[in-house]
Amino acid sequence: MYPETINNLIECYKKHPGIGEKSAERMALYCLEADDEMLQMFAESLLNIKKKVKRCKKCNNLTENDVCSICNDESRDSSVICVVEDIKNVFQFEKIGSYHGLYHVLDGLISPLDNINPEDINIGSLLERIDNENIKEVIIAVKPSIEGETTALYISKALEDKNVIVSKIAHGVPMGADMDYVDALTLELALEERKNMNN
Repeated sequence: MYPETINNLIECYKKHPGIGEKSAERMALYCLEADDEMLQMFAESLLNIKKKVKRCKKCNNLTENDVCSICNDESRDSSVICVVEDIKNVFQFEKIGSYHGLYHVLDGLISPLDNINPEDINIGSLLERIDNENIKEVIIAVKPSIEGETTALYISKALEDKNVIVSKIAHGVPMGADMDYVDALTLELALEERKNMNN
């Protein structure tokens, strides 16, 4: 039986996705061997993630400022917005390094069966951006599922009367695939082979 402090730490680690009893135990015991400086940084990072990290006022990405570093980067193509389901997808595209436009994070997909309607996700602010910014193309990069297709169709219909190209990443990403597990090459090809939804 471990002391209470170690047991509490094990329980905390177990609450993380993908971490079971054995992994949590190893991670907690490692903390006993780690140097004080690393543990101090780890503890401060845990506390600060809730205090400092917030959503970008423009694209809904993660940031410690009002506007994220991507939206603030003047070297990026501000006429193109890539619409993604969640913040993890932004980091996936950024790892590829071949996309140089802006992003818009929806925080979900339309799913009538789950009572998730267009007003429940971040579509309204996307439409505002298109009205207020000089946007020429919107790339819809959501998973190829019923919910993804429904969301893509809704956005393309909402943009019909706007002077903007609406494209969708190609189905190099297989139907039903979780975007979190798509490899970088497949994602890059899907982005390059995107299709115009206006036609």
